[in-house]
Amino acid sequence: MTTTSKIFVAGATGLLGGRIVAALLDQGAAVRALVRPGTEGDKKAALTALEARGLELVEGDLSDPVEKLAAAVGDATTVISAVQGGPDLIVDGQVNLVRAAERAGARRFVPSDFAVDITKLDDDDNFMIGWRRQAAAAYGDTSLEVLSVLNGAFYEVMVGFMGIVDWEAGTVSHWGDADQPLDLTSITDTAAFTAAVALDPEAKGTQRFAGEVLSMRQFHQTLERATGRTLELKNLGTAEELRAEITRRAAASQNPFDYVGLQYQWCMVTGKAKFDTLDNAKYPQVKPVSLEEFVREGHV
Repeated sequence: MTTTSKIFVAGATGLLGGRIVAALLDQGAAVRALVRPGTEGDKKAALTALEARGLELVEGDLSDPVEKLAAAVGDATTVISAVQGGPDLIVDGQVNLVRAAERAGARRFVPSDFAVDITKLDDDDNFMIGWRRQAAAAYGDTSLEVLSVLNGAFYEVMVGFMGIVDWEAGTVSHWGDADQPLDLTSITDTAAFTAAVALDPEAKGTQRFAGEVLSMRQFHQTLERATGRTLELKNLGTAEELRAEITRRAAASQNPFDYVGLQYQWCMVTGKAKFDTLDNAKYPQVKPVSLEEFVREGHV
């Protein structure tokens, strides 16, 4: 595939999707991005700014009839999904997008996987990852070549809203073995890897990348070095106790998002979703930032 091949991006108004678009444009690719009708504000403005660099915007929705969505895909040869949300988007929407891509004559599809190693998990290990696995099963008969990009956990999530780091209290909390290796990558580097895969004519199957592989102990030490702060490393319990806590919260809540963060942590601290190999070396042009550099740059 050359940089003259057109790439269609769904979910381009999201944080990852927008950066994928920018990374593709950086490589000289022709890019068409799907935006929902009525999208305004900062999300639309960010993409409008990229139009000066050649981005083509087209209105549509993943729930549109296949014929209409196929018209939006148009002459794109690769379709990338960076959508986030519930099963209406992750399962139904992505299956509809695959059918539209087939109808339009596209050749490759990159689903919105972007996580730990979902190929090693069971559907009930994490309900959001379960949706991605369900989608893959539903479009398993596709004629498209499916390229899945996995990045582990985002730095932004690990230091931000997962509840692992309490900057005010000065603590870093973890479950399970503090020395279990974890795959971590920034959103920007995930976007760069995704663009590299999408533009690589030899890329096939599942590609696994990590900005760094760190244990929770190393994660804690890195944060201390990067911030110059002393942070307490707190063990909240074993992996088995974490699973019991997930079960307890699931029984007490009607909202699975109340415990999905714990499900992600369980998948990681048990080692069940750990990458066996990394594909970083395939794309040496992507030089991922370390967690320490990321934090020193003020991304906390």
